[in-house]
Amino acid sequence: MALRIVANRPDPALLALPWAIPLEEWTEHVVPLPRGISRHVVRIVRLGDNTYAVKETVEEIAFREYRLLRDLQRLGLPAVVPQGVVTGRVDAEGAELPAALLTQHLQFSLPYRSLFSHGLTADNLPSLIDAMVVLLVRLHLADFYWGDVSLSNVLFRRNAGGFAAYLVDAETGELKPTLSDALREYDLTVATENVFAELLDLQASESLDHEVQAHEIVEMLVERYHALWDELTSSEEFSSGELWRIERRVERLNELGFDVDELDIVTDWDGDRIRIQPKVVEEGHHRRELQALTGLNVEDAQAQRMLNDIASYTASLGLGREDRALVANRWLTEIYEPVMAMVPAEARGKLEPAEIFHELLVHRWYLSERAGHEVGIVETAQDYIDNVLLQKPEEAVAAEE
Repeated sequence: MALRIVANRPDPALLALPWAIPLEEWTEHVVPLPRGISRHVVRIVRLGDNTYAVKETVEEIAFREYRLLRDLQRLGLPAVVPQGVVTGRVDAEGAELPAALLTQHLQFSLPYRSLFSHGLTADNLPSLIDAMVVLLVRLHLADFYWGDVSLSNVLFRRNAGGFAAYLVDAETGELKPTLSDALREYDLTVATENVFAELLDLQASESLDHEVQAHEIVEMLVERYHALWDELTSSEEFSSGELWRIERRVERLNELGFDVDELDIVTDWDGDRIRIQPKVVEEGHHRRELQALTGLNVEDAQAQRMLNDIASYTASLGLGREDRALVANRWLTEIYEPVMAMVPAEARGKLEPAEIFHELLVHRWYLSERAGHEVGIVETAQDYIDNVLLQKPEEAVAAEE
C-alpha cells in the first residue's frame, strides 16, 4: 500500500516523519507541548519552523474532519487550521496503521488542564467559560452543530487578561443549511454535562479548589450563552422618536467585538413603531481595526486594549486632529516596538507579545498608583520584565503534564 498525503499546502518535511511506526511509539520530532485529553493518540511534532498536531483515526473520519476544518477556516471561525491527511500507512510487517490527521499547532495555546497547572484559579473560571460561550455562539451563528462541546475539545489563548477559545476537535461536527433551535439547545446541554464532569475531575485531581460549585459554573455557562445569543440575534422594538437606539444597538454589538452586516428595519403602518434585527457576521471588530491601523494581528480583547492605549497616546500628545493611521504608526514605532524589543530572548516564550503588552499596561497602572505619579513606559517595562515576566512559566513550549 502506497503512502498518500493529501494536504492544503504540502510540507515536504512531512515525508520525513516515521509513518511506518504507530503514533504512540514516536519519539523523533516530538516536542513537549501540552496536549488535551483525546480519545485518539495525538502527538505534537516540529518540522523546521512548523509545528503540527498529529492524530490517528479512521481514514473516513480523518478526511471528513479535515474538510470540515477547512470549511471553518474559510468561514473565519476560531478553529485549528488543518494541514492534511496521511493514509496508506503500514508497519514493518506490512500491517495497516490508522490514518493520520494533521493540524497546525496553535501557538501560545493551552488545553484547560495545562492552564490550571500554570496557575489558573477558580477566580479565572468565569473568563474561561465566557471564552467557551463566545466560541459556541460564533459556531452556532454560522450554522455549525458541534455535537461534542467540552473543555477538552477547546484550546485557549490568553486575551488581555481573559481568554479566546478555539475549536480543536470537529470530529462530531456538521455545518447545517440552517441550525435549528433544538440542535443549539442540544449542544448547550452537552456542554453543561461535559463541563460539569470536567470540573469534578479537576477537583478530584486537586487542580481546582473544592470550594468551587460545579453546578453553579454550568448554570453560568447556560445563562451567558442565552444572554449573548439574544444580544446578537433578538429583535428590538421602539418608537420613531428613539432612532438613536439603532446606533446604540450597533455600538453595543461592536463593544462585544462583533460586526453587523446589515439591519432588518421594519416599521408599522403609520411609522410610529420601528423594529430592528441585526445580522451579525463575525467577531473581531477591534482586531480588524487595529490590523488596519498598525498591521498587528492579535486577539480581539488585546486589540481593544491597544486601541485604547493609542487613544491615550493621541490625547497625551495633542494629536487628535492628525490622521489616525499616522498616529497609530507613530505609537507603533515609539511605544510598542521599543517595549517589545526590551523583552530578552529567554522570556519570549512566556507569553505572546500582545499579552505581554496588556500585562505591561496593567503593571504601569499599579506602579503609577504606588508612586503617586505616571510612571514612564520604559521604566515600567523594565520593572515588569525583571519582576513579573521572567518568573512566569513557559507557554510557547511547556513540559507535558
